[in-house]
Amino acid sequence: MEEFRRSYSRLCKESGSEPQEAVLQQLHQLPRGRLDLATQSLTVDTCRALGKLLQNQTLLTELVLSDCMLSEEGTTLLLQGLCANTVIRFLDLKGNNLRAAGAEALGKLLRQNQSIQSLTLEWNNLGTWEDAFATFCGGLAANSTLQQLDLRNNQISHKGAEELALALKGNATLQQLDLRWNNVGLLGGRALVNCLPSNRTLWRLDLAGNNVPSDVLRAVGQAMEHNQDRHTAFQETQTRTHLLSKEVQYLQEEKSKQFLDLMETIDKQREEMARSSQASAARVGQLQEALKERHSIINALKAKLQMTEAALALSEQKSQDLGELLATAEQERLCLSQREEKERRLEQQPSRAPHEVLLDPGRLPTAPNLLWLLLRRGRAQQELTNTSAELKIRVVQAEGGAHDPTPGGK
Repeated sequence: MEEFRRSYSRLCKESGSEPQEAVLQQLHQLPRGRLDLATQSLTVDTCRALGKLLQNQTLLTELVLSDCMLSEEGTTLLLQGLCANTVIRFLDLKGNNLRAAGAEALGKLLRQNQSIQSLTLEWNNLGTWEDAFATFCGGLAANSTLQQLDLRNNQISHKGAEELALALKGNATLQQLDLRWNNVGLLGGRALVNCLPSNRTLWRLDLAGNNVPSDVLRAVGQAMEHNQDRHTAFQETQTRTHLLSKEVQYLQEEKSKQFLDLMETIDKQREEMARSSQASAARVGQLQEALKERHSIINALKAKLQMTEAALALSEQKSQDLGELLATAEQERLCLSQREEKERRLEQQPSRAPHEVLLDPGRLPTAPNLLWLLLRRGRAQQELTNTSAELKIRVVQAEGGAHDPTPGGK
């Protein structure tokens, strides 16, 4: 509240006056939410400064200005500032001798202010001026927030009581009204009794010290008991409604939390399903690529197998041809061996004279024939050796390709 204190000093100096030391001291010791200036004689400049500060003040909820000897002008300035205030709930103006101007300012305050719930006006003279008090009652009828009103010792006559009765017919929020030690009398008491059936919220009305007959007081008491029972039932209903509202709010919050948890779980499941789908799609793609690769390998193996089978058939044909060639060569070799054997036998027989030796040209091989046989025999052996080696290499390659299913075995 130091800012409030500095602002008060600044406003007083701007108006050409010094701030009151007692007020500065109270502002320095200000408890939270409560400004108590009781018994401080507030000047008009102080009231003007406080009125300006109270227009936008949002920290104070209680304002005590009892026995401050407020002047008519000071009261008007203060109450004008309070008309725009939206946080003060309790206002105490006890013992300030408020008169006509004060009553009119209070009527305006009750019309415009929407926050004050308790108003203490004890020991003032509001009822002395009937027209001004009627203005005050008109503001009370239009008010929609005031719950407690203390009008003790305000010189309220039966005329003022009649104005209050009219105000109570239109007011729907006032719950407690203290009219003790006034001049209501019989007529004022009857006016109040007649207005009570139209008012369903007022459950406490004090009329002691007003020269009101006992039967009127009993009627007022019965009406108050009826309204009090209604008020009690209303409070119980409000309590139950509040509890039910809290329960409903709790259930709504719980349902909202469950719904949010469910939606979060669904979102997580969707994300998980999306990731699984992506992984499955990638896995399927990999499997398809692997399957295509396998198909390619199988096709390559089939082609290699066909080539191997063709090479094997060719090798078999060559082997058969070579076999036949070898058989022919072997036959020729046998024939040659037989001839050589015959020649050796002839050589081992007794020698004859050169002129006696008769050579059989058909039995002896000629030189070209013998050379041709030797060359043919060497070529056959070389070709047989080459063919056998080639056949072995092809058979090994064919066997190796058939057993190696991987691309590296091609």
